[in-house]
Amino acid sequence: QVQVVESGGGLVQPGGSLRLSCATSGFTFSSARMIWYRQAPGKERELVAVITSAGRIDYAASVKGRFTISRDNAKNTLYLQMNSLKPEDTAVYYCKPGGFTSWGQGTQVTVSS
Repeated sequence: QVQVVESGGGLVQPGGSLRLSCATSGFTFSSARMIWYRQAPGKERELVAVITSAGRIDYAASVKGRFTISRDNAKNTLYLQMNSLKPEDTAVYYCKPGGFTSWGQGTQVTVSS
């Protein structure tokens, strides 16, 4: 059974930083393409960042240069380092392995002064 548990969200001031984590189980993490998504209030869920099993990385244009996706295959864990946060980054952040339909509960990120 595929499980993902996101953590690390919180309230941060504009310009601040947060590091999100996604602990996974139930599939071969090292072989999986892993994706961070986010969903802001009243908006559709959007892709934030992707990292393949080979380490290829892509970002949404809105976060490029500010966010960094990484993975630790030994710990079956995905990360998202978020710097220079903006109010428009406020959303619930989710991680998901590519090709699976299971979603976690997400972690809330709120950027506000």
